[in-house]
Amino acid sequence: MAAQHNIRHHPPAHDGLHPLVYRSMIALTVWLVLSVWVFFDHGGGYVGLTLAVVTLFFVIAVAIPLLIWKSWQHNAPAQETREPVEPFDAWASQSFVTWTGRLTGREAATQILLPLAAVSIGMFIFGLVFYLDVPHGAY
Repeated sequence: MAAQHNIRHHPPAHDGLHPLVYRSMIALTVWLVLSVWVFFDHGGGYVGLTLAVVTLFFVIAVAIPLLIWKSWQHNAPAQETREPVEPFDAWASQSFVTWTGRLTGREAATQILLPLAAVSIGMFIFGLVFYLDVPHGAY
């Protein structure tokens, strides 16, 4: 009796994010920081210092992955860094490899961007309500 090998064929999968996901992360972070500065900087006490520290935290949170990516790009072989970027729709429909299994690119992008989008949109709405509800001289 011949040994039967049950070999599964998995289509190629990505292990890196599309540049549009990174740009979206940066845009949502900038939106969050601008919302905090616009709606909560009322000029009293240590508010400016507090907002500057919060801004510094977010700048660092964006700068670390950016510096790691730039370092990889500088040290990677030339053929890896010069690959043309495929359209987002094509990337999103293919598999994305994680430690726990495979997802579609669209699911991975959603899971990555959803918490940041929720915080950014929530802070904007919270600040807008605070700005419209509280009398301008009261705080």
